[in-house]
Amino acid sequence: MAPPVQVSPLIKTARWSALLIGIIYGKRRYDNLKPIAEEERRIEEEEKKVREEKERIAKQLAEANEDTILK
Repeated sequence: MAPPVQVSPLIKTARWSALLIGIIYGKRRYDNLKPIAEEERRIEEEEKKVREEKERIAKQLAEANEDTILK
């Protein structure tokens, strides 16, 4: 097994700084993207409602056609 590598305090500080900056940047990016994700979810819900309405109308039309054919 290899002995542990000695890391200078400067490199440790640089690594921790990079990690902290990455966390802060990631959170800001997430905060900026959050409204977009909410809007996409809202649009998906609206599209789902439209599809359900189209299916309901198609079912009603099929039933109406069936009733017309049977008369």
